[in-house]
Amino acid sequence: MIISKVMAQLLTGLVFLSDISRYSIAAGTLSPIQPLRDGQTLVSAKETFALGFFSPGRSKNRYVGIWYNKQPGDQTTTVVWVANRSSPLSSTNGSLELNGNGTLTINSMIFLPMPMVALTNPVAQLLDDGNFVIREANSSEFAWQSFDYPTDTLLSGMKLGWDLRTGLNRNLTSWRSKEDPSPGSYVLSFDLEGLPQITVWSGSTKKYRSRLWADVKFDDRQDMRRRYGLRFSFHNNKDEVYYMYNTTGTELVIRVILDQSGMFKKFVWIESTSMWNIFLNYPMNKCQEYSRCGPFGVCNINDWAICRCLQGFKPKSPQERPLMDASSGCDRLTALDCKNRSDGFMTVTLAALPETSNAIVYTNINQDECRARCFKNCSCTAYAAVNNIRNINGGGLGCVIWVTELIDLRMSPHPTENVFVRLAAADLASISNKSSKKSQTKSVVLIIILSMAALIIPLIYFYSWGKKKMIHKDIRGNGEFELAQLQWSTLMVATHNFATTSILGKGGFGLVYKGKLAEGHEIAVKRLSRKSTQGIDEFENEVTFIAKLQHRNLVRLLGYCIKGDEKILVYEYMPNGSLDAFLFGKEKGDHLDWQTRFHIIEGIARGLLYLHQDSRLRIIHRDLKASNILLDIEMNPKISDFGLARNFGDCETMIKTRKVVGTYGYMAPEYTLDGVFSMKSDVFSFGVLILEIISGQRNRILLSNPHLYLLGKAWSLWNEGKVLDLLDPLIGNSFSVTRVMRCINIGLLCVQEKPEDRPSIASVVVMLSNDDAPLPEPKEPGFKAIFSTKHDAVSNQNDLHTFNDITLTEQTGR
Repeated sequence: MIISKVMAQLLTGLVFLSDISRYSIAAGTLSPIQPLRDGQTLVSAKETFALGFFSPGRSKNRYVGIWYNKQPGDQTTTVVWVANRSSPLSSTNGSLELNGNGTLTINSMIFLPMPMVALTNPVAQLLDDGNFVIREANSSEFAWQSFDYPTDTLLSGMKLGWDLRTGLNRNLTSWRSKEDPSPGSYVLSFDLEGLPQITVWSGSTKKYRSRLWADVKFDDRQDMRRRYGLRFSFHNNKDEVYYMYNTTGTELVIRVILDQSGMFKKFVWIESTSMWNIFLNYPMNKCQEYSRCGPFGVCNINDWAICRCLQGFKPKSPQERPLMDASSGCDRLTALDCKNRSDGFMTVTLAALPETSNAIVYTNINQDECRARCFKNCSCTAYAAVNNIRNINGGGLGCVIWVTELIDLRMSPHPTENVFVRLAAADLASISNKSSKKSQTKSVVLIIILSMAALIIPLIYFYSWGKKKMIHKDIRGNGEFELAQLQWSTLMVATHNFATTSILGKGGFGLVYKGKLAEGHEIAVKRLSRKSTQGIDEFENEVTFIAKLQHRNLVRLLGYCIKGDEKILVYEYMPNGSLDAFLFGKEKGDHLDWQTRFHIIEGIARGLLYLHQDSRLRIIHRDLKASNILLDIEMNPKISDFGLARNFGDCETMIKTRKVVGTYGYMAPEYTLDGVFSMKSDVFSFGVLILEIISGQRNRILLSNPHLYLLGKAWSLWNEGKVLDLLDPLIGNSFSVTRVMRCINIGLLCVQEKPEDRPSIASVVVMLSNDDAPLPEPKEPGFKAIFSTKHDAVSNQNDLHTFNDITLTEQTGR
């Protein structure tokens, strides 16, 4: 009987194997007489978490860790805590023991600080929140807990921050790699200097910070709070300063990690897909990188220049390209004159207060007192009154005074923090004069407009006038973003009068030219073709969507120009051009090694995730293809060309249209044949892109030559067990076989014939970022059946193919 029980427990892997006759303690509990040996696991009462020995990835080192117990596949897929991360074992003879005095050891070695007071009857227990605790057997108070010593993961109920009584600093430290949990390059911790703020460091370099002292929700996902009851809290008193989130009593399973690249990520477990889904990825844009624009420089992700100087300041290094890179910051136009007390203050409204680690914080004083203290201090450069500051005395009203340069200034569409910047009298007067002139100009313009109104009202019924007016309204206002309006003469000079030698490419919209502005900033100029039947619609569509979308993997729209019939959009210039030139232009193909290709795949997936889920709009791109993926100087991919994009309402899952537009080879079957498109249509296009990136072959749907169909070829090789034959020979031998096969698997999942079989892009991002998560077997790709049933019946006329009433022609890219 005992032997059969042991065999059953071996199969489940949920209880100890040693000395089974004495194993009578509660589930998830370890006592001094029962060590936990390698191969055994300690499981929490509700079987939520497990503790035991593991080896990450292909590593042969052994670690003691905690992981989620109920996930499918490998139990150690998601490790949340590691005890001996700096001192792994080299063999599988490890043993975790609780000594009689209440200390934990691994092979008789202590790896973490243990309770200061010896216990008399200790027990160690793994709780259902993932906390591993030590306590007296008859007590509910913890003498020690793993939550006080986080690794790279923050769980619900875990504190991130300081215990000021003991000096304990609970911070996150990234893994060195996915196969090495030893402390990596990045540390996320509370900076207590000035106002408490969460900061990520790489060595002694600050990478980014969050103003958590004033905004306890930590991100903008208010819907998570309302819908699921997710709770965030921030505590700042004389004993502790910490941040914590809590999902107790909710249906959510959330974990927060600091990954190997220094990214701070929040994951939520989606039960329906049995996968982790990223719902926060920080920093989300370049302005969230620390001090992107240097001292007294303001970063605005919605401004095509990104970096600008505060009024009263000038670029410190004019030789830098100030529009996109002004890391050295700005200098004052006029020196301060504290001695004669002639200085004043300019109000600047920002997304967050500047860096406060070198600021002076006063409590229980109002704004007038704050201003007076700054004015008396000749070192003061700015001040801010803070109404919701929490301090050690419990007060809510406070004052921040900066006595150094202002660092890390950021703008947003909805700025909330007023900062009063000290300026010399001459600069204040200059700003005042400019404002006065602007006011006068507005008044004059208003009078003229009112006077002319009676004259122009009859003309508004003419279509051409109304159309142009609408275009200007959409572009200039564009809801919430102001785009730069560039002069026609400026663009003529920049492109050498739109010379043929400046042409970068050609698309359905028209020609794209390379240009250079007077200050040396390079741009891409997209000129509407007068012969394009869809040009105006595409032009308006591009402006409507892309000006409102800001993501590192989307191309940036910088400005526009309208002159007569000329309609032009201006973008950031991508030095490496489009992806199709690298994939299908063999002179560039050898530059794409496997790491670069995988980096591009990941980047496109993240850009698409933003469009489908994370942006304010829900956008279906509808024309995702290699020629619409642009590459910057670091080979980061940028999704471009939103001329065919559509906005989905919150309740919409699919749309049917009679006007099917796009590029064959990338269009999903349901869209091509029935005019039905959805997010899964974009997923299909992305799957095609994955297979093209891996193979270096274009997906040509030529009914006269169906063997050239890339998806069919990939499907055949997959079934024959020869899928590596799909790999582009130009990649060489430096690649991970496992990762290549995994990517092909993901690509085939994305191009399955039925939309409901395809994964969401959120699931795809998780699949790409987690090499250990199991993948389902793909089903037959779309269009494969079409070839077998329709090939003989369709004529070949210059590879022009008609399905139902939809005409598709081959496009060679831009």
